[in-house]
Amino acid sequence: MRIRVPDDLVPLDSILPEEPLLMMGAGPVPIPARVAAANGIVINHLGDTMSQIVEQVKSMSRYVFQTEHGRILGVAGPGSAAMEMAVTNLVSPNSRVLSIVNGLFSSRLADMSERLEASVTRLQVDERQAAQPEQVEQYLRKYKPNVLTIVQGETSNTVCNHHLPEIARLAHEHDCLVIVDAVCTLSTMPLDMDEWNIDAVITGGQKGLSCIPGVSLVAFSERAWQFIEGRNDTLKHWCLDARLAYRFWYEKSYHYTAPVSGILALHEALRLICSETLKTRFQRHQRCSQALQNGIEGMGLSLYVEKPARLTSVLGIKTPQGVDATALLRYMSQRHRVEISGSFGADIVRIGQMGEQCRAHNLFRALHALGSSLNTMGVSLDLPAGVASLESTLEQYEFPPVRAVAQAVRS
Repeated sequence: MRIRVPDDLVPLDSILPEEPLLMMGAGPVPIPARVAAANGIVINHLGDTMSQIVEQVKSMSRYVFQTEHGRILGVAGPGSAAMEMAVTNLVSPNSRVLSIVNGLFSSRLADMSERLEASVTRLQVDERQAAQPEQVEQYLRKYKPNVLTIVQGETSNTVCNHHLPEIARLAHEHDCLVIVDAVCTLSTMPLDMDEWNIDAVITGGQKGLSCIPGVSLVAFSERAWQFIEGRNDTLKHWCLDARLAYRFWYEKSYHYTAPVSGILALHEALRLICSETLKTRFQRHQRCSQALQNGIEGMGLSLYVEKPARLTSVLGIKTPQGVDATALLRYMSQRHRVEISGSFGADIVRIGQMGEQCRAHNLFRALHALGSSLNTMGVSLDLPAGVASLESTLEQYEFPPVRAVAQAVRS
């Protein structure tokens, strides 16, 4: 018997688009050519070259996480797998967990703790507001949690928990381990794991790091690692057992077949961050995000979150009245070859400002695609004013104001 190839697959066309889309959503983000090239290499996952790569990934990661002694572990999976590794290893059955919830991903951390049969208290924060240290301290005193979970940047609704350093300090004072989701913020804005007394930091490859989806990193503090080593129960998650992962990442031993191409891509992404330096990278992200915010407001649109609580690495834009967000996204993709993100409930669309998205040419293209598409859909916007605001903000950050330069020359 001969099996025929299905007629609808003959001839078998390439699935690659002739013109790549510009990915300006909440992730994944565009990746540098060198990261893409590294992802095309396969080597022995237990060989000497891989051992050297792993050592360098850990060294560069300590710089990016800002930790001297943190245990860095890679995860063969998305950012959510790194979240689950942190939770699984630091939360045990009957642990008391305080989850600060102001969006989808902070709620996911609470869900993971509940699946481990922990006693979870959710501190529900308005989805357009940042968590306040005073309220967190009240919950710490009342519930005496063993673990606190929080996101630095809530990708789902574009809120930034900018009081994170103070909240982590309060938790530390109450002998409470702190787990932070930094998937969309690590390397885009300051996060100092050691100085802020954070016990586990989670990130995924596909956002701030400008790497591929499907590989992630988690860093555990010394205090967290002592807890992990002191556990005498058997974890239910074999792949996500940090003590088993430690064998590969620190003892050159076998855990499972590592995603070598993904680790090589991570290595190159981290190398590019270290070459740029965190200080320069933070400045670039702040400059580009502020310019895009000004451009969006300059043409007549409104941002979803007020400035004090606004996340800069993902911007939420209120969908104009009468506009179908799904139709808008489709039109931008098909007509302008630019993709941005929808939402998880709020009436917004989201534009990412992470890694390679934060380049001037990407900002202009994304702003034009958004404004032009909305104009086509009948929304009255002043696109030239938005573009002018974007450009002037970039120039202000890039160059000192003309008046300041003239003053300096005169003196």
